[in-house]
Amino acid sequence: MSTSRQLKLGAFMRPVSIHTGAWRYPGAWADANFNFSRLKRLAQTLERARFDAFFMADHLALLNMPMEALKRSHTATSFEPFTLLSALSQATDHIGLIATASTTFDEPFHIARRFASLDHLSNGRAGWNIVTTSNPDAALNFGLTEHLAHDERYARAREFYDVVTGLWDSWADDAFVRDADSGIFFDPDKLHTLDHKGEYLSVRGPLHIARPPQGWPVIVQAGASEPGRQLAAQTAEVIFAAHGTLEEGQAFYADVKGRMPALGRDPEHMKILPAAFVVVGDTVEEARRTRAHLDSLVHEQSAIASLSVSLGVDASKFDLDGYLPSIPDTNQSKSSQQRVLALADREKLTVRQLAQRLGGYAGLSFVGTANSIADEMEGWLEGKGSDGFNIMFPWLPGGLDDFVAKVIPELQGRGIFRREYEGKTLRENLGLPRPGNRFFS
Repeated sequence: MSTSRQLKLGAFMRPVSIHTGAWRYPGAWADANFNFSRLKRLAQTLERARFDAFFMADHLALLNMPMEALKRSHTATSFEPFTLLSALSQATDHIGLIATASTTFDEPFHIARRFASLDHLSNGRAGWNIVTTSNPDAALNFGLTEHLAHDERYARAREFYDVVTGLWDSWADDAFVRDADSGIFFDPDKLHTLDHKGEYLSVRGPLHIARPPQGWPVIVQAGASEPGRQLAAQTAEVIFAAHGTLEEGQAFYADVKGRMPALGRDPEHMKILPAAFVVVGDTVEEARRTRAHLDSLVHEQSAIASLSVSLGVDASKFDLDGYLPSIPDTNQSKSSQQRVLALADREKLTVRQLAQRLGGYAGLSFVGTANSIADEMEGWLEGKGSDGFNIMFPWLPGGLDDFVAKVIPELQGRGIFRREYEGKTLRENLGLPRPGNRFFS
């Protein structure tokens, strides 16, 4: 199989492994989520492998699951994203730094200022993962007694995006003249006050920081519901997707990119990167044994709690050896619930089996040798199921080190992954254009 297309690879690094059993695996760094020296080493390893980005998810509350299950989770504590990525920006030179920030529980001025700062600190390597926050417990940490409705969260997110990007355009690129002879530091004709008044937000502006080096930090989005897909088609430059099969990936790829021309956007200006849990071994049997060992480290209480979070209902009340009953709509992530229901139906899993799968990782997995994993990745790229992947490592540091040592050279040998970075900024490496300033030509 040959292709002129190139894989784009992100690394999902918060938590450092999505798998519940990862911290218990022999040789794993159990404290990696909250140990800067370890995270710095991981980021530098990813950069040497020429990964596009270090992707940091975020939670605004402890996961809403019973304490008996939560106490077994290595995701209970982690750094605040901007603090960590700002530090990592000084320990790396090329890799992109993508942070999650919520449009539901933060304000546009805060988000615009933080990402502009990170883009300057990193010399143009910042990315914003726009989320609407599905965890209802987060509302309780921000002075609210109940969560905003799903569709209302997305409507606010669309307006939020307009405000943040408008604030990034507050200054023309050449506004700061710094003319010591005349005593003029900036040209006031090249400063724009946004003065936004909308349905959800009122923001005067301007942003008091120079326009980011990339113009705008790269816009990342993860929603897969209908409102999420439309928001992505309108705004996203990278989509962190979640698909279990190539056919699902191809349908999503065609749907979302197919909406873009009518919105005045070039489909090539969006990169779709599904999450991929990768376990590499010297043989397929060895990789499968590693996966089986990982799955065996998931406690049943954690498994049931993970299923409850994904469904938005308490799964502990179900008959564990029966099949899922009818699940009502909830105010949590609709795409997450649909993926679980589809998995249960497709593989005819009992509640117990489904919980055990989710307690480990139930999404797209590549388990095999460097050659077989590269075959699958190339198939997704060639078949337009994705533009690359957001890699989830089974355990750290060994799972990452194995991928870098074995899979990356195989991909490079096939000519589908870079040997050197193409540019200096995250946009340049992803092949994305620098946006013009809407207020200044």
